[in-house]
Amino acid sequence: MRADFRRALRDTVPVAMGYTPLGAAFGILLVNSGLAWYWAPLSAGLIFAGSMEFLAVGLITAGTPLLQIAVMTLAVNFRHVFYALSFPMHLLRGWGRRVYGAFALTDETYSLMATVPRQEMSANRLTFIQLLSHAYWVSGSAIGALLSFALPASIDGLGFVLTALFVVLAQDCFYKRKDSAPTVMGLAAGFAALGFGERSFLAVALTVYVAMLLGWFALRRKKATGDVT
Repeated sequence: MRADFRRALRDTVPVAMGYTPLGAAFGILLVNSGLAWYWAPLSAGLIFAGSMEFLAVGLITAGTPLLQIAVMTLAVNFRHVFYALSFPMHLLRGWGRRVYGAFALTDETYSLMATVPRQEMSANRLTFIQLLSHAYWVSGSAIGALLSFALPASIDGLGFVLTALFVVLAQDCFYKRKDSAPTVMGLAAGFAALGFGERSFLAVALTVYVAMLLGWFALRRKKATGDVT
């Protein structure tokens, strides 16, 4: 078990470098939005969905209906369904480990597990990877929330942290993909949703984007089979 912990600690160094400062930014944003500081580590521990936690701060402070928050949460985190298809759940014995394994499956932990050869992955190493990643996020959020008391009451641009993160990810995806259609469709969906107001923007944009993706894939499939010239 000690050897597995050391391996997991070494594996999660990149996660710590990302989760700690981003979690701190989340904690600062939460407190500056008018919420009590303890909601930062509490939400980090119980929700553990970085992008959705950032979005939730704005949604809650804007008084967004609970049903819309639930729908947006499903849309944002739906990708995890596909992660589960190759998640080594068979390594985890007992319902406690299995439930936590499903709960703590994030983009970063999935990426780490994908780089570890299957023959080297053990139940303890897998669980430690998830526990350590979870601890980094909770610690970063708590540090940011407490640090906010020593910072100015208002920090311009802090609310743009998550948007900036997604812009960088989209830019990286655009450079790495040969086909720019998904990026163009994302921009088109955003412009199409502008007319529906701030509170419904994300839900409408995601709906339009998914519809455009389905149409794009259907068209590509028809072209591949020769039905469309």
